[in-house]
Amino acid sequence: MADISPNRFRNDCGPFDLIGDIHGCAAETEMLLEKLGYRIEFQGPAGSRSYDISHPQRRKPVFLGDLVDRGPRSPDVMRLVMGMVKRGDALAVVGNHDDKFRRWLDGKTVRMTHGIEETAEQFEREDAAFKAECRAFIRGLPTHLILDEGELLVAHAGLAEKFHGRFSGEERSFAMFGDVAKQRDQYGLPVRLNWAAEYSGKRTVVHGHVAEPDVRELNNVYCIDTGCCFGGHLTAMRWPERELVQVQAKEAYFHSPRWAQA
Repeated sequence: MADISPNRFRNDCGPFDLIGDIHGCAAETEMLLEKLGYRIEFQGPAGSRSYDISHPQRRKPVFLGDLVDRGPRSPDVMRLVMGMVKRGDALAVVGNHDDKFRRWLDGKTVRMTHGIEETAEQFEREDAAFKAECRAFIRGLPTHLILDEGELLVAHAGLAEKFHGRFSGEERSFAMFGDVAKQRDQYGLPVRLNWAAEYSGKRTVVHGHVAEPDVRELNNVYCIDTGCCFGGHLTAMRWPERELVQVQAKEAYFHSPRWAQA
């Protein structure tokens, strides 16, 4: 069984490149990694690529979840991330879209909305062995990781301090979806509560999930999902430098009413 303890890599001090929500945008991921100084070699056409990726200074990407859905090349994103993580060259946490995709791979009934329909269509061309590999990989991803001697926490949607280093159903839900109210907004989506406004922990929290045109920082909490799949940017934060590195999306692959109003 995979070790999904949030403290497993506590003594890993990087340096890291924290990468926001990819959502199937493989071309932009390749561009961003190259801009960050990674050496990328691949075989095969777009959509069916295998990768060999390294960094001359041994920096390590940390993928903040939502690898799949909405973008045009979710299988390539999975190959890229799985390969790096399995070699010990990268880390990743699970996002809500990844978990929904895993449930779809398990044969569970899921609502074919919010971009999973694109992923399902792309994976129709993939064989059973690759689908099983993806299923096992996502199942083994942690909900959050504490890194750099406890100075840094990464989770897909962030994490309130009371959940740091803990396992529970409430912690898992918060890490994947954030703090959400029971009511829905005008678009029928859950209302998101600004938990970072009350955060007072010394540990820096970096997350994605909430797509906005610009990186948001509040009380030592950073959201670096800048809406690549909606035509925004794919963003990385270098750690410990806290330097932001971005690439522009090649196009808008998916429409979101929230993004349109951002």
